[in-house]
This record gives sequence, structure tokens and C-alpha cells, in this order.
Amino acid sequence: MIYTVEVGYIIATNAYFYIDDETRHGFLIDAGAEPERLLHLISENNFSIEKILLTHGHYDHIGAAAAIQQALNIPVCMQKNGKTYAENTAWNLSTAFGSEIILQNVTYLEDYSEIILSSNENFKLKIIPCAGHTTDGAIYYSEVDGVAFVGDSIFKGSYGRTDLPGGDEKTLFENIKTQILTLPEDTILLSGHSEPTTVAVEKNRAWFN
Repeated sequence: MIYTVEVGYIIATNAYFYIDDETRHGFLIDAGAEPERLLHLISENNFSIEKILLTHGHYDHIGAAAAIQQALNIPVCMQKNGKTYAENTAWNLSTAFGSEIILQNVTYLEDYSEIILSSNENFKLKIIPCAGHTTDGAIYYSEVDGVAFVGDSIFKGSYGRTDLPGGDEKTLFENIKTQILTLPEDTILLSGHSEPTTVAVEKNRAWFN
């Protein structure tokens, strides 16, 4: 089960609950804002969230992570280059939007490692590095379910901006080509700020060719 929630006060961001139907355990991907609302949804739906997974360290994707981590006593995980974004409010952009978000007690994941649900070892995601929008950009891919949570690396018909700290357009385009568009064509791409799309659709976009 994938349950999508749009959160945010300034920028609307997609938060995703990726839940095992059998156990109702799962992961929260990109806890961007509104922790009380997300916690209410977890309780209301009887979800057991084992980990918070972040696609990158911008404020609109990490804003609720610390509060939910504290409330549920669960790990917050991000790609191994995420430390600068977790701890530097200029890099995660929170200062620019009137707040200071700092994440502590973060688990930094090695590229291509698997995040396995403790209650079901067959329910898992692989973290695939995809820098360019940020230096710590990553996607979380399930081969079994044919879905990739891509953050702001690629959107429906577009891609993440590269003029922010750590951004690099050449790097992003290369990683979109090699890390995302090499996935099976029917893979559903779930981004931070657009409707779902697929690898097949994005391969044929004029903007990318």
C-alpha cells in the first residue's frame, strides 16, 4: 500500500507511507511538514512506521522528521552525503524560510544498500544515489512493487532545480539517465512535487532528449 499525503505550509510536498498490507508496518518517505497530522494518520490507520526515509535534505522534505522520530522512537535515514543538509540550515534552506531545522541522530545509508522491514524481510527498498538537485539526492526503489520514490530528482515532465547549494545540472541529467531511466519502463515514479509518472513516459519527454 502506498498512501500519499500532501503536506506543507509554504511549498506543498508529497509525503509517502509505504506500508506492507499484511503487517501494516512500513516506512514514511519524506516527512516534510505537519508532524501532528502525519502522526494522527499513522494512529488512525494503525500503521507501525519502522523508519523515516529522506530522499534529500531540503527543509520541505525533512521538516517533520525530528518530531516524528521523537514521538515514535524510530530512525531517520538518508543518503551518506546528507550530513551537511541535516546540520546546516543554509544548505537545507530552512533559514531562508524563517525557521531553523537541524536533524540529529541520523542514520546515513550506503549507496545501493537495502532497507528491509523487520516484520517482513521480503518488503524492502533499495537506496540508489541520484545527486544533482542536491549532493545527497537518492531514490528508494522497490523492484517487487515496481515503484521508485524519486524526491525532487525528476518530476512529471520536468526535473529538480539545480541552482541551490550542492546542485549541479550536468550531474543531475547524468543521474536521471543512468539511475532512473534505466529502471524497468513500467516503474512508477513518485516525486516530491508532481503527479506520478513512469520511466517509459519520461524517456520520451522532449525536454530530456
